Amino acid sequence: MSAYPVAPVLYELPADLQSESVLQSFIDWIAEHRGIRLDGYRDLYDWSITDLDGFWESVWQFYGVHSSTPYTAVLAEERMPGAVWFPGARLNYAEHVLRGDGTRCAFVAYSQTRPPQEWTVDDLRAEVGRVRTGLVEAGVGLGDRVAAYLPNIPETIAIELAVVSLGAVWATCAPEFGASSAIDRLSIIEPKVLFAVGGYRYGRKSIDRTAEVAEITAAIGSLERVVEVAYPTYVLPDAIRYDDFGDGGADDVAFEHVPFDHPLFVIFTSGTTGKPKAITHCHGGILLEHLKNHGLSWGLREGDRLMWYSTTAWMVWNTLPSVLLVGASVVLYDGDPTFPDTRELWRVAEETNPDVLGMSPAYIRGSRAAGVDPRTEFSFPRLRQLCAVGSPLPRDGYRWVHEQFGDRVLLNVGSGGTDVCSGIVQGAPLLPVYDGQISGSALGVAAAAFDENGEAVLDSPGELVIRRPMPSMPVGFWGDDDGSRMHEAYFSSYPGIWRHGDWAVFHADGSCQITGRSDATLNRGGVRLGTSEFYRVIDAAPDAEDALVVFLEGEGEDAETGRLLLFVQMAGGASLDDERRASFARMLRSELSPRHVPDEIHAVPAIPLNRTGKKLEVPVKRLLQGRPLAEVAQLGAVADAGALEWFAEFARTRSAPVLDASTP
Repeated sequence: MSAYPVAPVLYELPADLQSESVLQSFIDWIAEHRGIRLDGYRDLYDWSITDLDGFWESVWQFYGVHSSTPYTAVLAEERMPGAVWFPGARLNYAEHVLRGDGTRCAFVAYSQTRPPQEWTVDDLRAEVGRVRTGLVEAGVGLGDRVAAYLPNIPETIAIELAVVSLGAVWATCAPEFGASSAIDRLSIIEPKVLFAVGGYRYGRKSIDRTAEVAEITAAIGSLERVVEVAYPTYVLPDAIRYDDFGDGGADDVAFEHVPFDHPLFVIFTSGTTGKPKAITHCHGGILLEHLKNHGLSWGLREGDRLMWYSTTAWMVWNTLPSVLLVGASVVLYDGDPTFPDTRELWRVAEETNPDVLGMSPAYIRGSRAAGVDPRTEFSFPRLRQLCAVGSPLPRDGYRWVHEQFGDRVLLNVGSGGTDVCSGIVQGAPLLPVYDGQISGSALGVAAAAFDENGEAVLDSPGELVIRRPMPSMPVGFWGDDDGSRMHEAYFSSYPGIWRHGDWAVFHADGSCQITGRSDATLNRGGVRLGTSEFYRVIDAAPDAEDALVVFLEGEGEDAETGRLLLFVQMAGGASLDDERRASFARMLRSELSPRHVPDEIHAVPAIPLNRTGKKLEVPVKRLLQGRPLAEVAQLGAVADAGALEWFAEFARTRSAPVLDASTP
């Protein structure tokens, strides 16, 4: 049996929902305005990656993007890196977010720190105008940087929009990060102003961040002002009060029109395996990409609502303000999504009634394990899509969602990244949902899997690449003046081709699998094995909660023999004995191949994850290779530092290889 079979179709949206989708309206618009007849998603996708000018100009025109000066071309220079998009255009991302009916809802905000809030677009616009006045008074202007140490609350988005309305550059770091992690990120961009909270609540815990803010402020020499956003119950001494910042300023807001590629915001990579990269995105690229993604893939339209739990540390947060671009509103949530129990997000979703609901695969799995039954416990009358990104969703997760919500709710599983601030592969209303596989490549993304010779391959794993430019590819890394770090990150393997860093399998029907990070891919006996295929098998075992696999290469001519180690977090207090080890080995052998049978299987108390739920395979491997914990990961960027510390102790006490795979 192949480790990478083509999955059967699990279901498709009914014909009426497909025909009513924004995506179908876009196809109809192309036929009317461009005279191009496209038969469904596959035709549209092929056109979107072969006629980049026609596709991206159609997105621009379909959504009525406003530029104060005309563009002279769409893609003036097609090269990677350095593609030149829409030269001559001058626009502002914030202007597009804030346009339209001011009486419509912008946000519904839930917090474990303060009561719920609801803001209209007019409320948001007034707040942006006031904060903008304060920023001007603070000397912030074109190209200056402003940073935040703030949670996912309406004020954070208002501050961001005020910053970018000026043509200044925005960056945020979530307050759950410790001082050293925040300093590592924010010091890169040398911000002039910092907005921060003194603390917050997370479930039952009250978190004091006053000492961390003081340390951050002392360490970043570029800071001229610190502004405290009141968020009970901790107070930042000597900070300017947010309510006084720009007090008496204009309730309306002006917009600095900037070139298409002018820096908009900086997003930091997780930093779990090295110093964070400060990925710099631009106004025009994010505007176009999010119009395409939110409208055509997520299917959002005027009057809709999206709910997607995120902290300000995750790329998903940077997509939330863009929901307003298509006239929809957002549910913001700050706190512990599992407090008082795993049903918390389901309860909030029922109360806020979203059209699109985003959840992490880990939360979906946790809900299933906890016996949550959304179809009988809750009501979601408007729900059209449930999106899942951040880590792989196992096949039983696909089936559980379908069992719960039926054929009229699209399960949109995707994978993308901070690097493009969007999806690379994902679902869409006109695509089928496959049984355990992602539906296809996103529009405008010329994705493929390359072998070591730079040739595209089907039905076998390869490096995930993007063969043609996207507008939302970063304009650079902040501080990487000669572009060398960005070139090394994406373009050193295949000149002129974006290498994303994931290991992927594409099939002829367009479906695909992301099998893990390519730097965590296992090269055993000369055959490269993706980590996700191991997890797919182990996840199906009822007594396994989670798993992590690493391959430790040998030396010299024995490099490809090495040792394959599987770590299993057992469920419900189950023990890992010799019989259970043998059972796991048989499952892997029969469902995958003899190469997938580990040399060692160990029980662990928890699997280490970063803050978006991705398994820390590379840091664990480096620990087992003898590297100290301080060198392999920033604990402030880890969801549960204790889980990684367990592996550090395991590596320290494992002085010699365990040759008997049945050894506990």
